[in-house]
Amino acid sequence: MAKLTHFDESGASRMVDVSRKEATERLAIARARVTMKPETLRLILDKKVAKGDVFEVARIAGILAAKRTGELIPLCHPLNLTSVKIDFSNNGVDTVEIRSETKIVAPTGVEMEALVAASVAALTIYDMCKAVDRAMVISDVHLVKKTGGKSGEFTFPGK
Repeated sequence: MAKLTHFDESGASRMVDVSRKEATERLAIARARVTMKPETLRLILDKKVAKGDVFEVARIAGILAAKRTGELIPLCHPLNLTSVKIDFSNNGVDTVEIRSETKIVAPTGVEMEALVAASVAALTIYDMCKAVDRAMVISDVHLVKKTGGKSGEFTFPGK
């Protein structure tokens, strides 16, 4: 069984020392889902939400969040990301799917940055649309894929 790396031998919290790890190209992809009333999705797609273009604001929020992950998650390293992409798709009825992709060349991975980006993009959609739909549900936030580093590649089972 793998051991938890954010605790030392005595059980104290720590930021993992990555100074001896090799810098490699690393990529992470995460997803999140926002389910809403059909009329809410229609407002978003027709760009009729009073606060503005929901997808573009959520994209910028997700990118900013990825860049600030080290400030939000206590034991994450602050990273100099080389790329952050946020894309949206929808089922045409009541669901928006968010896909975030983060990249870096570094001695540590970017999974948390991808997860934070997808989460904050979803929260931004909620914030922008809550005046018309407080029953939206944010769900299914998960890592889809990661490459690079000593642990190699990971792909979410079944996706």
